[in-house]
Amino acid sequence: MRSLMAWNPYRELTNWHRDIDDLFRRLLSDDEAGAGSPGGYAPAMEAFEKDGRFIVRADLPGVDPNEVEVSLLDNTLTVKGERKRSKDVNEKDYRYSETVYGSFERRFSLPAGVDADKITAKFEHGVIEVSVPLPESSTVKRIPIESGSTQRKQIKAA
Repeated sequence: MRSLMAWNPYRELTNWHRDIDDLFRRLLSDDEAGAGSPGGYAPAMEAFEKDGRFIVRADLPGVDPNEVEVSLLDNTLTVKGERKRSKDVNEKDYRYSETVYGSFERRFSLPAGVDADKITAKFEHGVIEVSVPLPESSTVKRIPIESGSTQRKQIKAA
């Protein structure tokens, strides 16, 4: 028996948006593979801060971990590599394929003062995760916001 799943319109819109973006990347790309990156392959990525670390994750299904390079130059973190087509199947044997192959390169700006020796990277289940410890100086400091009414009160008191 099938189970019912609640309809989520936001999930539908997200999928539709991703598909449209993918279509435009392929249509407007100059390269043969048509994925909008230099070699034709643009992996899905995410970057966020957690527990004082800057985390970068990239979905790399079918990519050999030995074909991925993570480097830091100045304050720029670079993740690059290549997703190679299997040599088991000839191009003329395909009936249909949505899989994109080629090289990729993504760069992220990091705050000044990052200790390159403490950057770690791990590759598990087709996902690479790069973890960068953030320097103390890059923590968020809340700035109080003055409104017009606050300034008027201070002027009247003076």
